Amino acid sequence: MSDQKLNIESRITLLGAGPGDPDLLTLKGVKALQTANVVLYDALTNEALLEHAPAEAIKVYVGKRSGEHSYPQDTINKLMIDYALNYGHVVRLKGGDPFVFGRGYEELDYAASYSIPVIVIPGISSSIGVPGLQQIPVTHRGMSESFWVITGTTTSGEVSADIYQAAHSNATVVVLMGLKKLPKIVEIFKAAGKHHLPTAVVQNGSAEDERLVVGVVETIEGLVQQENIKAPALLIFGEVVSLHPSFKKLIKQYASIA
Repeated sequence: MSDQKLNIESRITLLGAGPGDPDLLTLKGVKALQTANVVLYDALTNEALLEHAPAEAIKVYVGKRSGEHSYPQDTINKLMIDYALNYGHVVRLKGGDPFVFGRGYEELDYAASYSIPVIVIPGISSSIGVPGLQQIPVTHRGMSESFWVITGTTTSGEVSADIYQAAHSNATVVVLMGLKKLPKIVEIFKAAGKHHLPTAVVQNGSAEDERLVVGVVETIEGLVQQENIKAPALLIFGEVVSLHPSFKKLIKQYASIA
């Protein structure tokens, strides 16, 4: 083994990149990138973040999108270990937060099986960051005492069973990766008697090309089609959506028609 390899200090940082705006990366995240030998980054991370890494650092895209699994998770795990053993500090840059539908613990556990130390740096999850940027609080006194964060599609391709329970609650319900299942999700909320529950859909939350539609359960499908909203998008169901300025305008329009 060469002296150079003997001096390699293998370690991995699982870093949450936040919802899309590169300025939402934490200061600790910036410092981690500045010491990276290798960066493995996902599809939903802003590539502007790579500028924080040294110019000589290896940058590898390992993106996965719905219906487009260019890198299976097993391959990503192996790449992460191989790079750590051969180059040193690997920053695994993931969209949002590594532990909110980010499969972060799977990667942490895999690294642990090779006795490679891992540091986790949380990121701003789109589940609360994107509504917040739209001035929609996920909790609000007298309106919502809790919130659910649910995946729209499970590994089996079905709508999560949790959505059926959440639709009957008074909580704010945030659905990630659910746009393709919107008709079914709307059907679930209608069956729970929530036809007029305020609802929002945000495409590319926090990015420069962010788009938003606001309505109620009964109208949201039509609005999404009308505005040609595409994935990645986040769905928000709950009375707190009524606090958004555009919802207030919507109510005024209805009132003037009535």
